[in-house]
Amino acid sequence: MVIKLHNTLSGEKEEFKPLNEGKVGIYNCGPTVYDIAHIGNLRTMVFYDIIRRIFEYNEYKVEQVMNITDVDDKTIRKSIEEKITLTELTEKYEKLFFEDIEKLNIIKPQKILSARAHMSEIIELISTLIKNGSAYEASDGIYFKISNCKNYGLLARLKLDKPTQERIENDEYDKENPRDFALWKFYKENDGDAVWTAPFGRGRPGWHIECSAMAIKSLGDTLDIHAGGSDLIFPHHTNEIAQSESATRKTFVNYWLHGGMMNVQSDKMAKSKGNFLKLKELIEEKISPLAYRYWLLTAHYRTQINFTFEAVSASQTALINFCNYFMAFGEKSGEIDIDYNNKFIDFINNDLDMPKAVALAWELIKDKNISNENKKATLLKFDEVFGLKLKDLKIPDNNEEIPEEIKFLIEERENARKAKDFKKSDALRSEIEARGYKVKDIPLS
Repeated sequence: MVIKLHNTLSGEKEEFKPLNEGKVGIYNCGPTVYDIAHIGNLRTMVFYDIIRRIFEYNEYKVEQVMNITDVDDKTIRKSIEEKITLTELTEKYEKLFFEDIEKLNIIKPQKILSARAHMSEIIELISTLIKNGSAYEASDGIYFKISNCKNYGLLARLKLDKPTQERIENDEYDKENPRDFALWKFYKENDGDAVWTAPFGRGRPGWHIECSAMAIKSLGDTLDIHAGGSDLIFPHHTNEIAQSESATRKTFVNYWLHGGMMNVQSDKMAKSKGNFLKLKELIEEKISPLAYRYWLLTAHYRTQINFTFEAVSASQTALINFCNYFMAFGEKSGEIDIDYNNKFIDFINNDLDMPKAVALAWELIKDKNISNENKKATLLKFDEVFGLKLKDLKIPDNNEEIPEEIKFLIEERENARKAKDFKKSDALRSEIEARGYKVKDIPLS
């Protein structure tokens, strides 16, 4: 089965050809753990999850690697602000991050790598770049020399003959070229406990070199796929290519995949802008994490999307209806419909076209020529990619313990009934029943 992916490097949709038959290595740029991830960050994590699920659907053996950025300017600054060690800070936010991705039913990558646990690999890679003339020492650290790098900026379509202010550090140090970027920063007093000993001086790594070292260590000199948000194309992924290929003299990545950004009121969602929303805020507004996931599936991963509560609430209603149809098909599961499954594969293998895959699922639900048992079996198969937890939808027996999530929804609904907020009460009832539980009201006293 042919999988086609839009490769950012070529700008074209290309047929995927693995380095090793039947296997795929995927490197994902993970979170910088200095704060709680916002829902724009989590869109990228769902994107990573879909990539993995699609390859597994195509019976590939997937090795998925994700990094945790636990040492950089942001983490150091935040640890000083909170008056805790860098380890305490990053472990706290890493824990919260994994709680969020669990709520979104994101499969945890097989390998989770942290920069601090790979300092020897980082130092070794920098040493290689110094030895082969690709890096040099300045007064404040070790820098990569882009003038020695053929095709620098190809990923981002940079025009090096034109000046740019785009995410280039404005400093007073003695860099040879304003575009040269830091591989290693010599220790300064405000770095706190973020310091390591290296042959070229005490200090800490730059952001870009961390991913190169971890990716090469875990997946080899050349990777099948490297994914991230489109905001990482420059400078992060551009610089990863430059330093990695300068060190190994090999192609770093065969397929670069980038997900689109999320806007709020037509402005990019970002912590720096203060306009970001966290998953817990959606939950407080009675938006299920799986409803948020469903909403993300209805937009192509490369498109820019605009978040509104109205849009996600409408998706929650659609998901509730979807689940209600699924439950109405009964408990018996039949056979997977081959024609529908083939169409599904065609869509997901065509650059991860999830909107068409979701539309196909609705077409299946309404198809009068397919038995309910076969609809159920086919939807369960589709859900291996959707990740909507359809297999967990069931009517519990009298001895089954009610999950805490359902108890919370029941309590919130009861409060809404008492407040005579019947619109909210009805919405919560639908959500509870969509999860496979029946609600029986007793008269309010």
